[in-house]
Order: sequence, then structure tokens, then C-alpha cells
Amino acid sequence: MTALTATGSTRTVERALGLLAAVCADPPISLTECARRADLPASTALRLLRTLESTGFVARDRRGAYRPGVRVLQLGAMALGRQSLVELAQPSLARIVEQTGESTYLVVRGSGDTALYLAMTEGTHPVRHTSWVGRAIELADLAVGAALRGEVPSCGYLAQRDRLEPEITAIAAPVRRPGGIAAAINLLGPTYRIDERTSHDYGRIVSAEAAAISARLGAPEPEGRLAR
Repeated sequence: MTALTATGSTRTVERALGLLAAVCADPPISLTECARRADLPASTALRLLRTLESTGFVARDRRGAYRPGVRVLQLGAMALGRQSLVELAQPSLARIVEQTGESTYLVVRGSGDTALYLAMTEGTHPVRHTSWVGRAIELADLAVGAALRGEVPSCGYLAQRDRLEPEITAIAAPVRRPGGIAAAINLLGPTYRIDERTSHDYGRIVSAEAAAISARLGAPEPEGRLAR
């Protein structure tokens, strides 16, 4: 009986992982397509997907299609912390903090309309923004959201008060790759310390470092970019 139970549990895990792989491979994906790719009856796929959804590994959009959930993205963020994009960005994050003293993040697109905070270098001021690494935040009305969409002025950065923390000023710039946006650099600091002149100075620093990472990724210089 114990051996049979273990075999059944193993098969359930294998099926769930197969479904999770299908969702991550080509989101958004329908229940029918998930079941087909995992070679499962639709009823079995639905039961397992509900479990994955309840634990945050998958999520459904308004049409009922499945996407990777926040839990997958958080685990991915931890795994990616040792990989190329983070390693490439860390020297730039450190230089920004050295010049500004403010906490600075590397941010990528998450599931749906979210920004996933992938890595950070913490600021040096006694009062500083604390780590959001692993958090997925709605993109709407965020400076980093505009940066991840490439919707920044010709100066290469956007500075504004943060929607989630009004006492915080956010300065964000896109990190480009050939054909699109790979990530964004996002500086966060208390508004009382970042006036209009300071925000421009910091914006040029953030934009220059984002451009340096973009160049290493092989991205061309954006048209209309003002000289630094």
C-alpha cells in the first residue's frame, strides 16, 4: 500500500510539473491546450491547475487563460540572482549607490501587468528604501512601469513620486536589448532628499548606467537620445 501511494504521489507531481512547464512555455494558455500538451484529460488538468493556482504557481487572466504565477516568478528571481543579467547589472547598481546613496533596483516584467524586483544594491543613508527583491508590483502609474514599456522622455529616464509610497521619489530608466526592453533600473529614495535638481542629476546617472548595460547587451543607442 505504501509503495502504491508513493507511486501515485510521484505521478501526480510529474503531471503537475508538466502542466506548470506548459504554462511557463507559452503564456497565456487555455485549459484545453494545457491538457493537450501535458497529455492529460481536461478534468485532471483542471484539478491540478486549481491546486497550482491556489499555491501561487499559476494565475488566470480575465479570459480564463493561464499564466505563470507570482510564486514561480519569485523562485525565478532567486535563481536568476546568480545568472547573467543580474551579474551584468550589479556593477552599475553599485556605482549608482556610490554616487547617490539611494537604494537602486534591477526590475523586469513579471506576470501580467506587474514589475518583478529582481536585485538591488541597498542605499548608504541611515534612512533608505528597504529590499523589495522578489516582490511583484502592479505596473500602473509607476516610473518603472513606464521604463519597462520604453515610455520615457528623450533624456532617457522618468522621475516621479511613487504611487505606492508617496513619500518616495522613483527614478527609472530602461535597459534595452536588441528588439526590446530587457529590464529597468529603478532608484528609490525619500522625496525630502530628492528635489527637482537632484532628481535630474540622479536621473542622468541612472540613465547612463542603464545605457551602459544596454550597450553590453548589444542594444543600439535609442533615436533622439540627448547627449549626456
